[in-house]
This record gives sequence, structure tokens and C-alpha cells, in this order.
Amino acid sequence: MKLLRVWPACLLLLTVVSCSKGPEPKDKALEAKVEKLLSQMTLEEKIGQMNQISSFGNIEDMSVIIKKGEIGSILNEVDPLRVNALQRVAVEESRLGIPLLIARDVIHGFKTIFPIPLGQAASFNPEVAEEGARVAAIEASSVGVRWTFAPMIDIARDPRWGRIAEGCGEDTYLTSVMGAAMVRGFQGDSLSDPTSIAACPKHFVGYGAAEGGRDYNSTFIPERLMRNVYLPPFEAAARAGAATYMTSFNDNDGIPSTGNAFILKEVLRKEWGFDGIVVTDWASATEMISHGFAADPKEAALRSVNAGVDMEMVSYSFVRNLPELIKEGKVKQSTIDDAVRNILRIKFRLGLFDNPYLDEKKPSVLYAESHLAAAKKAAVESAILLKNDNHTLPLTSKVKTVAIVGPLADAPYEQMGTWVFDGEKAHTQTPLHAIREMYGDRVQVIYEPGLAYSRDKNTTNIIKAAAAAARADVVLAFVGEESILSGEAHCLADLNLVGAQSELIAAVAKTGKPVVTVVMAGRPLTIGKEVDLSAAVLYNFHPGTMGGPAIADLLFGAAVPSGKTPVTFPKMVGQIPMYYAHNNTGRPAARTETLIDDIPVEAGQTSLGNTSFYLDAGFDPLFPFGYGLSYTTFEYSNIQLSSATLNKNDVLAVTFDLQNTGTYPATEIVQLYIQDKVGSVTRPVKELKRFTRVALEPGEKKAVTLELPVSELAFYNIDMIKTVEPGDFGLWVAGDSQTGEELVFKVID
Repeated sequence: MKLLRVWPACLLLLTVVSCSKGPEPKDKALEAKVEKLLSQMTLEEKIGQMNQISSFGNIEDMSVIIKKGEIGSILNEVDPLRVNALQRVAVEESRLGIPLLIARDVIHGFKTIFPIPLGQAASFNPEVAEEGARVAAIEASSVGVRWTFAPMIDIARDPRWGRIAEGCGEDTYLTSVMGAAMVRGFQGDSLSDPTSIAACPKHFVGYGAAEGGRDYNSTFIPERLMRNVYLPPFEAAARAGAATYMTSFNDNDGIPSTGNAFILKEVLRKEWGFDGIVVTDWASATEMISHGFAADPKEAALRSVNAGVDMEMVSYSFVRNLPELIKEGKVKQSTIDDAVRNILRIKFRLGLFDNPYLDEKKPSVLYAESHLAAAKKAAVESAILLKNDNHTLPLTSKVKTVAIVGPLADAPYEQMGTWVFDGEKAHTQTPLHAIREMYGDRVQVIYEPGLAYSRDKNTTNIIKAAAAAARADVVLAFVGEESILSGEAHCLADLNLVGAQSELIAAVAKTGKPVVTVVMAGRPLTIGKEVDLSAAVLYNFHPGTMGGPAIADLLFGAAVPSGKTPVTFPKMVGQIPMYYAHNNTGRPAARTETLIDDIPVEAGQTSLGNTSFYLDAGFDPLFPFGYGLSYTTFEYSNIQLSSATLNKNDVLAVTFDLQNTGTYPATEIVQLYIQDKVGSVTRPVKELKRFTRVALEPGEKKAVTLELPVSELAFYNIDMIKTVEPGDFGLWVAGDSQTGEELVFKVID
């Protein structure tokens, strides 16, 4: 039996607060450069640094305002020749030679597209997140981009919200770990490395709780909930050294984030010591007018800057109104100076003053073999096996003919997912292409898509798909969402498969041949009916450039699924919001429920037990958080706690044996959950506190140790003080959030 010890979290990227490097310490020499340059700047030049524009027109048009020092940053310029030309104007033709900061949305890859962040989170592997961000940084920086607006680390518990695709799901701890890893990947070992780009955790803060799952909508998150659930990932990003932050579009409790001094000054600056750039989201300063929080652009600029915003994205209210606001005494000169200090500091840290230009003769790093290999690995580890009846997968040598159907089988653009400005479908390998290329000598492939695209309602060709299914040994049905159906402003009220995809699956299932449903989507979908019709279900949050080869290897057994759900899958939309870390009610649901079709006629009003569940959906989700199958099985045994009684300074060690009891080498994602039984405020029924990936050969057993400092049981209590409260705790070690035997321990003062 092998011994596997999961050391204190900083060594395996499992803790993100206590062991990460934190905000960069002040460099006295750098600060002296900032102060010297600041002392030479006119008010107009200072305000110019606070102005970010989107690239437009020709070089000559942009040069006019660059020469005047009226621009600090440019968005959406990815032509290296133009970047150098614009930078040359700023450095060599403006009065003070302050370089531009070139920015771009590089969310899950630049050219080599990795799985969407929600997919990366399904890997429960921070190395996947860090490597994906590193590849994105190397590729994007090669064309001049030195700032990206990622990671998105909003906690999202409503899959109707289109932007759930951009984040890491519903869990605070998982999002903290993965978000910090992305920051490290984007920024590398040093911001001054030419291959590093400044990360920008977003959206600060609470955007994932938008009412009704509708983008840009209001939120109402009380401070305690904000501090316990929504702020920790952003603090973890700060500890990881994030260079910039972006304010969110939403108002919370009536205060838009771009004008919220509490979160920007009190929390971000004072509590966390952040000294980088705070930038608005696209026009979010002037959108406070639509919110009804500012009367006009002048008041929007006033509220933004006084709240702690340093740079305005594209809406120009700063450059047009700050001179007058300063003259009127409504904005202090010192406020402007502090904002410009933050901007100059990041530009110095990025090395832009010393190395502003690109080497135009440098060989391309785009689509490097190592990048494609990393993207494939990420896609493999992100795939989630939700069902596998009768060992349908992997496909064995007994399978001679496969029918490939569905609109996502050969949709290179769609499988890249949302927020892919620079990915190219010509470089994307689809499942159809990969199966033919990699396994065409092993099986005969019959391809009849049945539907042209995911929203297609024309059922004419479904009969062809069914005929193909009848001739095959196994049906591979590729369904899901086009990329346009998730991401910003792409919210849904209905999470069923769109178009006639459900009819397609029903038609091929009617042939009696086993159906393997492969989903590619940007969110959890309500696919209970399709799961029932399928022998196996493999779920892939849009897998990116190398999704095809990854899925092919998984289907044919060259790789074994290990992904777990990073967000709860509801049975139906009416259950939303639905997440595992909920509080108990005073009448929690019983495990035996009487559902609507089983209620006797004229049943007594209280005969069902009066507990908290839906008559038509019950209590449980379709699939819980942390769920995912493998081609093998795992057995947890001999779970032991280092002590049943601990004080607040102790470290709890949890040891157990994990055995691969099947026939395939595979990886299990071990998850450790706790419950604080009684608190000064109600606490979640379970909270994820540790996870690790354990690889095992068939029959192999390993002794595993997870270590959890008692200090990480702290929360904001009834007095809004972060503390560990003494009392009883439950603990579970399992492969998902719903299983495992409970152990108990006590924390004493």
C-alpha cells in the first residue's frame, strides 16, 4: 500500500490565503520613480492615465490623443505592428513618455482555447487553471496584450445566469483555489516578465447573485453573507498578488459596485492592502445613471472616483468632468494622485517603461504543441461522467460501428464556448474529426447529425439519424448549446436542451441501441429526461480547441473521466437557486418524500409531514455538487481523525485508505466537507474545505492524509467578527457532497 500525504495547503495549491505571496511589498526604488513621474504631470496628463479607450480608426487618429497624454490604456488591439506603433507614439512623442497598457479579454485562452472556466473548475485541479492561464498569457503577450480581465470569480448559484460559464461555480473554496491559480498563471513568477499579463479578478463584487439569474440585475447580499461567501475568492486573488480588480455592473442593496466606497476602500484597500488598479467594467461608471444612482456623467465620475475607482473603461466621464469637479472641490487633487500612483505602479511592475516594444521578428508561440497538449489535458480532466449503465463506456473492441449524431459533433466554433475573441475554428478539433482520425481504423463511423445546429427545430433529418443509429452498435449523440447561448447577456429562463435535440435523442434511443449522450454546454442543463434515455452521459462544459481529441480518448478508454460537477445540476428550473452549502431550515426535508403523483386524494393538509421540499421535484438535485463517475470504482476505508478535540491553533489531520477497486487506472477527486453544528448564526449543512486528486492503478490502495487548520473553520459571526466558534463539528470524506459517513470532532477555547 502506497502512502500519499497531502501536505499543508500551500504546497499543493489547496490553501489560498495563508500560504500565497500576497500583494507585492512596496519597492522603495519603484515608489520613488512613481513619485518623480507624478510630480512632473499636469492635471490633464493625470486624468489621461485614468482613461481607457477601445481601439479605433487608424494610427494617425489615435496618435492625436496619445500624444496629448489623454490615454492610459487601450482595449482590443491585438495587431503587434499597431501595438508597437501606438506604443511608440506614447513613449517617444508624448511629453512624459508614459507607455500604454494594452488590454484584452483573454478569459480561457487567446488562440489555444482551453475549456471554459466552469469546465476547468470541474477538474478540481488548480494546476489546470494555472497552466491554462500561463498559456493564455504567453500567447496574448506575444502580440502586445499585457492586461486581461480575468479570472471571473463570482460565486454563481443560478445556472440561468449566462456568465456562470466564465466562473468556477457555486463553491467559495473551490473558486478561491482555482481563481488564485489563474492569477498565478497569468502573472507568472514576476509581472516584469514579458510573457506575464496583469490579472484582473472580477466582478467586484456579488455579481453572480443577480436576481432571477438575469445579467446586470440587482443583488441583495447582506454583509455577513458577502464576507462569508462572495468576498473570499477575491481576497484569495489579492493574496496571490492580483495586479488589478474590476468593479461589477450590479448594484447591491441599492449601491452600484462602481460607486461603492465600502468594498473598494474599506475592504479592498484597507483590509487587504491592495495597491494596484481598480478599473470599471465597460461603461459601468456612466451606467450608474441608468441605475438611478447618478444624475449625469459628471455625477457618475464624482461617485466613481470618490468611491475608489482608478481607471474608467470607455465611457469618458472622467476626462470630460474631473477637471471641473476638482475645481469645484468635489474631488480632491489627492484622490486623483492616489489613482494615478496605482496606475503608474502597475505599469512599472509590468516593466513597460524598460521594455515597451514587441520583438516583431520573434517566432510565433501561437498554437505551440505544448499549448495544445495542455489544452487537451485540461479538456480530459474537465469531462464529467454522469451516467454509465452496464459499462457502456469505454467503447470496447466489440463495438464495430458507431453512429455519430447531433449538432455539436462537428461544430468547431461552438465547442470553444463563450468569450473567445481570438480563437479560430480552423484550429479547433471536433469530436467527429478526432474519432475518424484517431479511431477510424477501429470502428466504422456513420455520421448523420440530424440537426444543423443546437437551436434547430427542423426535425426532417432526425429520421436519417435514427436510421444511422439502427445500423450501428452504439450511438454517440453530441448535443448541448452553441457558444452564443452562454456568457454575458446570454441568460435563459428554460434550461432544457434547445431546439429539437431532445426529440433527436428520443428517436435514436427508440432504436434500442445504447445511446451515449455527450453534452457540450456553458452551464448545467435540466437533462433528466435525456439522462433516462441514455446508457451513458459525458458532460463537457465547452471544452475548447482540443475538445475533440479529449472526448475521443475518453469514449474509447485511452483516458478515464475524473471530473466532478463544480455546480449543482437541478432537475428543473423551479428548484433554482439550488446549491449544496445551503442553511438548514427549521423543518429540513425528510429523506422520504411524498411527491405529487403519490399524494392520496383528499389527503389531510398536514399528512405529508410539513418539511421543506418541492412536491413536484422533491428535495434532491439531478446531480449534486462534486459528483462524477469513473470507469472504475473507489473505496474509502479506515477514516481517522488525529483528535476528537482540538483548540483553535491546532491542525486537524484526516487519514484514510483509498483503493481503486476496479479494472482501470484512474484518478479520484477526494473531497473533505465540514459542518459547524451550532453557531451564533446559522451555518451551511456542508462546506468544502479540502480536495485533492489521487491517481491509483487497478487494485492499488493508498493511505491519504488531509490536513485542515482549525483556523479555517472561522466565519463572520453574529457580531460581524471573523472567528472560530467552539462547538461540535461534522466531517465527511467522500467523492461528492452527498455521500460519505459522518465523523465528529469538537473545537474548544
